[in-house]
Amino acid sequence: MLWSCERGCGAGGSKEYASSTDAARYASAFDREDRAELGRRAPLLGLFPLRLWWTLRRREEDAAERRSARR
Repeated sequence: MLWSCERGCGAGGSKEYASSTDAARYASAFDREDRAELGRRAPLLGLFPLRLWWTLRRREEDAAERRSARR
């Protein structure tokens, strides 16, 4: 697997894995935005309002999906 930083910092490298499945699994783990799970991985007390907001927003999105699926 070859990798390079998309932000232009110049970081990059390569690594060999036992199989292409392992390489794909690790690549997908590193190819994600940390901000996407900010509320879920927040410290319990310090960012409790953020956790609460994230939970309420997720419930709202799920309810909207169910409503649109019924139509």
